[in-house]
Amino acid sequence: MLFKRINIATKLAKVRDKSISEEELLASVYALLEKDNEREKRIQQSLSNNSREIINDFNFDLLETKNIFHINQIRETCIDYRLRFLNTSYFKGDIPLAAINKIKKLEELHDIEIQGYKIMAPSKLFRLEDKDDPLLFAPIGNDYFYLIHKWGKDLHPFRRILVWPFKNIINLALLVVLMSYAVSLMVPDGLFSKNNSAAEFWIIFFFMFKSIAAIVIFYGFALGKNFNPAIWRSKYL
Repeated sequence: MLFKRINIATKLAKVRDKSISEEELLASVYALLEKDNEREKRIQQSLSNNSREIINDFNFDLLETKNIFHINQIRETCIDYRLRFLNTSYFKGDIPLAAINKIKKLEELHDIEIQGYKIMAPSKLFRLEDKDDPLLFAPIGNDYFYLIHKWGKDLHPFRRILVWPFKNIINLALLVVLMSYAVSLMVPDGLFSKNNSAAEFWIIFFFMFKSIAAIVIFYGFALGKNFNPAIWRSKYL
């Protein structure tokens, strides 16, 4: 072959070497890395701080409206899916590097240091005080929060249905009634009396209702369970 192929990496290195010496390049890279490490440490420290409510001075023209949520919208979602919305200091999982990188980009874009981070996640992902996806938010004022990053698996498709009884006492009572009715229907005819009657069925139903309700109440008190509206922003078990 008459003409040798061009190694673009070599050409690029030659252009670089013309503009800066090797020592200056290393010093510059080292300084950038050092600065980046300091920023990462500061971000990690901010994420672990149990900070009070803080308003970050974002440039609203640069924010993506699809990532802005009001506290009422967050509250409704937490109640529907039995999630908590707490400071990142209570989060016992690891904040992924992708989230840290997004924070860096946001800070560079808005020329601020973001603080007051919040996490929306199931209770099991928090270190709660005694007395299947996290979302990382930063406050932007007036009860609005900016979604920075989402990671992990999506929630189970039936989670909203599974936690529906814990939404309020009416839902729980309705579930107990339906379960009692279903169990009463499974009792064989003539088990307690030779003559089947509506009165006998309702007596069995009442007995089943009391038994299931007692189990539910014992489970709730024994494990310290509470309804979704009471726990969505609670740092306690």
